[in-house]
Amino acid sequence: MKQEFITAVQASYPDNQPHIFLGCGVLNGEILPDARVNIPLSMMNRHGLIAGATGSGKTRTLQVLAEQLSQAGVPVFLSDIKGDLSGMGKPGQQNPKIDERAAALNHPFNPLGVPIELYSLSGKLGAQMRATVMEFGPILLAKVLELNDTQTGVLSILFKYADDKKLPIVDLEDLKKVLNYLSEGPGKAEIKERYGIISASTSGTILRKIVALEQQGVEAVFGEPSFDISDLMLRVDGQGVVSLLNVSDMQDKPAVYSTFLLSLLVELYETLPEAGDLDKPKLVFFFDEAHLLFNDAPKAFLEQIEQIVRLIRSKGVGVFFCTQMAQDIPETVLAQLGNRVQHVLRAFTPNDAKALKDTVKTYPRSAFYEIDETLTQMGIGQALITVLNAKGIPTEVVHTHLVPPVAVMGPLTAAEYQEHLHQSELFAKYAETVNPQSAYEILNARIQPSVEAETPRSTSTAKKEKSVLEEVMSSSVTRSIGRELVRGIFGVLFGSSKRSRR
Repeated sequence: MKQEFITAVQASYPDNQPHIFLGCGVLNGEILPDARVNIPLSMMNRHGLIAGATGSGKTRTLQVLAEQLSQAGVPVFLSDIKGDLSGMGKPGQQNPKIDERAAALNHPFNPLGVPIELYSLSGKLGAQMRATVMEFGPILLAKVLELNDTQTGVLSILFKYADDKKLPIVDLEDLKKVLNYLSEGPGKAEIKERYGIISASTSGTILRKIVALEQQGVEAVFGEPSFDISDLMLRVDGQGVVSLLNVSDMQDKPAVYSTFLLSLLVELYETLPEAGDLDKPKLVFFFDEAHLLFNDAPKAFLEQIEQIVRLIRSKGVGVFFCTQMAQDIPETVLAQLGNRVQHVLRAFTPNDAKALKDTVKTYPRSAFYEIDETLTQMGIGQALITVLNAKGIPTEVVHTHLVPPVAVMGPLTAAEYQEHLHQSELFAKYAETVNPQSAYEILNARIQPSVEAETPRSTSTAKKEKSVLEEVMSSSVTRSIGRELVRGIFGVLFGSSKRSRR
């Protein structure tokens, strides 16, 4: 049985092609170094799932994948939920547990750090990631604001009107201004025939939710300069840069950061050219705590997630979801995740038992394991794995003893973290908020006899030689807003494309 197992694993996971090494097979409690388990690099854009109970080692599996992708020249994006992944920038250190694991796998431990960039949605923990409200789009914004279908429809009207009238909605102040203008101001009569009437009650509800969002301190997410998606595709000395979005200071705002991550995926799809079959992906994108993206999500939102996951593979981008149970992922999305790394599951309650049964159904049959038993008996740092081989065929299911990360398993020290930020060109690039002429100023100019009668939001918005409208029309903010919002496969659901970059 042992030799038969080794032969089956070697046939499913050959070493004679570029790959990520995950670990070695375990059979009847014995670790077999000859049964090496790996994922072909060419299949890393076929998406994947990393699942398992709390404390089972999911984060370290993420780290192993990210490290080896980086070493293969593939840029990586990771959401750092707890703020404990920044240590990937430093080589790890040997200790007895790592030495024991390396010996068991017959795989030497070679400490190595990878190039990292630190990002933040608050701007406090890394380079500021932000987007204009118009770029974010009505459906994603509706998810953040927790709007119902009727309110989401009104929000879509605001975006459509703004796009038609060349009104850049850059930040939440712009959005509130457009909402008030169309519901209570001079624009109310203007939109009646073409767009429909916005009721005072619906307008009031949306406005209160925007204000509530501002009071949560997340207004920094919306504005200029918006994040340039090409900064996720960097390499240093042949290694892919690992971009870490530290959201440890926004853990109480899961809808904000999970939806922002989806907006990045949407932009990647809209920006990148078709890639065809590649030897390795252009970028691999990891969604940690993926259940936050799907919780209480409306049907239209889920449909668009399914669509972007299905289509972005053709752009050379792989997406991995990390969560506790496979059932956290909608079936239509789960069906597209060909690479599965399942850590231990617990079956303490009837719900746990049902989840275990459902998880077993997602795996191919195995001649070597009772999968339900294996899933509950694995140790920390072990996982049940099946991936797609180089021909796109699911591999043998293998109980795997995982290889350890080669970088530090934990955060940088506070001093190291600050030193990294101060040396980062991207931190400096996005540090200062720009307040361009936008919908707020344009609509004030329409309402006021003279724009000077209205106090500008900042001194940078006061213009002397050009009218407000002329200034806006020549601004970089509006270079692509004139295109119809209803366009492409996503249309109004995902808002305007990013403007062209200079």
